[in-house]
Amino acid sequence: MAQAKQLRKSAKWLLLGLVLMLPASTPDCQGPPPARIPTTPVTQHTGSQRKARELMVQQQIAARGVGDQRVLESMRKVPRHLFVPPGMQPYAYLDSPLPIGHEQTISQPYIVAFMTEVLRLEPDDRVLEVGTGSGYQAAVLSMMVREVYSIEIVEPLATEAAERLRRLGYANVTVRAGDGYSGWPDRAPFDAIMVTAAPDHVPEPLLHQLAPGGRLILPVGQQFQTLMRIRRTAEGFKREKLLPVRFVPMTGEAEKQQAH
Repeated sequence: MAQAKQLRKSAKWLLLGLVLMLPASTPDCQGPPPARIPTTPVTQHTGSQRKARELMVQQQIAARGVGDQRVLESMRKVPRHLFVPPGMQPYAYLDSPLPIGHEQTISQPYIVAFMTEVLRLEPDDRVLEVGTGSGYQAAVLSMMVREVYSIEIVEPLATEAAERLRRLGYANVTVRAGDGYSGWPDRAPFDAIMVTAAPDHVPEPLLHQLAPGGRLILPVGQQFQTLMRIRRTAEGFKREKLLPVRFVPMTGEAEKQQAH
């Protein structure tokens, strides 16, 4: 009975995930068509998971235009199935976001790769992530840069992610529980900032924690969101609209400061 209930819950989230694949399915999106969705869940055999990761990279990410080899290699190496709840592990390499508890999700693999690529990361960069979730995006980033600082507003998720990242050996990631709207002033400036929840406006504190030449990527909006990249230049902040997306809303101070 419990197993049947879990299967029904998993199916509901997978259907929701397919709806949320806006870069692949939104009419206004300029991105490539959806990847072919595997119909067979991945078993817990290590070889199967490795093969599933390779297919994920080839069919869902590289085929959609992500070409940075460092990004692709990081996506190949980070074991996504270890960053989702046990009941979701067979679905970890599907072309979909998945639930991780506390009404939060792990992003679709393509979105993780796309956001990472457009940050134009360098090996010596210091990166701030707002919205740790399960720690998957932080792990992907950690393989490409010197240091990652990650903030998660849901304290149990922050605790679990910090332990998971430590256990898996991502030693250059530092996680803390807190409201990421104000960034991490004690560790600023950052060469890049990634926000993985959507405020309805760009948080001003994050802009001022960018180093000269630094890049900020974040979804902005409420029901309809746009993924934006902002670069700090000598003349000010240059803003670019990239993709229509849908992320969970940013909570905490972002809600209090909602634009009217």
